[in-house]
Amino acid sequence: MASSSSSSASSPGPRDPARLPDPSVRTVVHLLRHGEVHNPEGVLYGRLPGYHLSERGRAMAQRVAEHLVDAGHDIALVVASPLERAQETARASADALGLEVGVDERLVEAGNQFQGLTVGVGDGALRRPEHWWKLRNPLTPSWGEPYVEQAARMRAAADEARVRAEGRHALLVSHQLPIWVTRLSVEGRRYVHDPRRRECSLASLTSLHFVGHRLEGVTYREPAADLLPGANPVPGA
Repeated sequence: MASSSSSSASSPGPRDPARLPDPSVRTVVHLLRHGEVHNPEGVLYGRLPGYHLSERGRAMAQRVAEHLVDAGHDIALVVASPLERAQETARASADALGLEVGVDERLVEAGNQFQGLTVGVGDGALRRPEHWWKLRNPLTPSWGEPYVEQAARMRAAADEARVRAEGRHALLVSHQLPIWVTRLSVEGRRYVHDPRRRECSLASLTSLHFVGHRLEGVTYREPAADLLPGANPVPGA
């Protein structure tokens, strides 16, 4: 998906050869998963509108904002998925840092054909024969947006943020699956995985550390770890 006008309008144009980026400059792009969502029905909400942060989710977003400020991260920009839960999570950090929240559609939740259904263990959605064909290939996956496409759009958004925040930090707020497949991609790992084993909890930070344009490493933190017990475990996709 192409980035929205809010992101592209402030993107730099072609660089003057005399102003090429310093290959020794260090830049960090933080991929932040949104906080807990109010979802009493336990549906796979995906890209559906109207799903906002819960009270716990707002506390998680605030905890991340406090962490970024206390840690002294030099955040140059805050950009989020257009979905409400991501925008609300981003707003807490942007307010704390005195920044605006940009919008980039490339950070949106993964597309999923089970969107709007409940898919937990024992639920009828996955037990009904008409849905079985969608489960035929976990490698793509056959039930939603291909992993390779998610990683490509997320990496493009992260690379643009790296250029815009050169020498500083950027905060991109997205969703569990897109963030996780991005990490798998940059670390050279296979996309197929057990969703229960994703290291990408609510309000977690997966940080990409660059030296020039080269990825030096990935770190992971959970600033709101103490708020995770009891949180709704249903992911968006």
